[in-house]
Amino acid sequence: MITVQDALAIILQNKGNYRNEKVALQNTIGRVLKEDLYADRDMPPYNRVTMDGIGIAHAAFAQGQKVFRIEGVAAAGAAEITLIDKKKCVETMTGAILPKYVDTIIRYEDLNIDNGHAEIMVDKVIKGQNIHTKGEDRKKGSLVVPINTQLSPAEIGVAATVGKPHIDVARLPKTIIISTGDELVEVDRTPLPHQIRKSNVHRIKATLSQYLIDADIYHFIDDLETIKELLGKIIEDYEVVILSGGVSKGKFDFLPEALEAVGVEKLFHKIKQRPGKPFWFGKAKNAKGTIVFALPGNPVSSFLCTQRYFLPWLRASLGLPEQQLPNAKLTEDYLFKPDLTYFLQVKVSYDEQGRIWAQPVTGNGSGDLANLVEAEAFLQLPMGQNVFKKGSVHPLIFYRK
Repeated sequence: MITVQDALAIILQNKGNYRNEKVALQNTIGRVLKEDLYADRDMPPYNRVTMDGIGIAHAAFAQGQKVFRIEGVAAAGAAEITLIDKKKCVETMTGAILPKYVDTIIRYEDLNIDNGHAEIMVDKVIKGQNIHTKGEDRKKGSLVVPINTQLSPAEIGVAATVGKPHIDVARLPKTIIISTGDELVEVDRTPLPHQIRKSNVHRIKATLSQYLIDADIYHFIDDLETIKELLGKIIEDYEVVILSGGVSKGKFDFLPEALEAVGVEKLFHKIKQRPGKPFWFGKAKNAKGTIVFALPGNPVSSFLCTQRYFLPWLRASLGLPEQQLPNAKLTEDYLFKPDLTYFLQVKVSYDEQGRIWAQPVTGNGSGDLANLVEAEAFLQLPMGQNVFKKGSVHPLIFYRK
């Protein structure tokens, strides 16, 4: 067995590289940018009015003038106009290009407008106020969004602003999730007393969908020769294979033998942790370099391993930086005797100082998938001790967004 830290290191050393693809801007939310985005012109591209009101030449106000005759209107989307008489003013709309010879905007709330004249009702007017100057945000040619940024609505808005109807993003790997075991039936079936419905594949697929991977789903019966035949074809067709169950020491746990038979190199099998100790990880010796995550069949184990190992691998493969786990404090003493890293299910709260607190949510072992509903994160308790005191600080793995 290896440690959690060593397992994660091996996984990250084998990150994938799935090239890039060009995607329409409206379909890029959540994708990872694979090109730098530069300003194609100054941002903003002109001196921009930021308040509805009037525009004046500040020198007139500085000389004591408070009433200005309105000589025109500057509308958003209209070409630049000129303030002909600097003793007069121009009505200005938010977003309009600043009229020539105007250097100050006074908002309507600070005015009294009557019979074509605007009276300034405040004593203090600062030259240049309510003007967003050309190039103030970014200069033409400057980097606006760097490569390897996960695209949120903010970045998509910027991409539109700089004229990118299509952008290069990281291609998502072709992925399949495979359940194993004769005891499993489909969700829409009524199980016999010795059967249960499939849940792991749907839980894993839902997790991957948060990263926009639409994984296929398949099932293996408990027959070694059948598994080898199907697995050999799948390894050639997919870039990522996630298996659930069949990796422990049971008589029908055929996956380690089958994976070796179809040319998948074992990089490790079993981690010093609970839940999820039987986790198997490997890489095929084919042209694709297919990555295989063979997760334990117990639902909490498979869920934890997906969160702790698969998602960091996926982020690294797409070019995203490694996420630093936040730390949380235990709300009470907790005892765990085996010398293993323990992933404790917890509920999370925050105190007035912004500190995160983790309340243990004790379930009935790695088969208690219902307990995942009560909790919202895993607290990673280290090996080498068995008493974890209230207030002790440990890494936290959220699984709710």
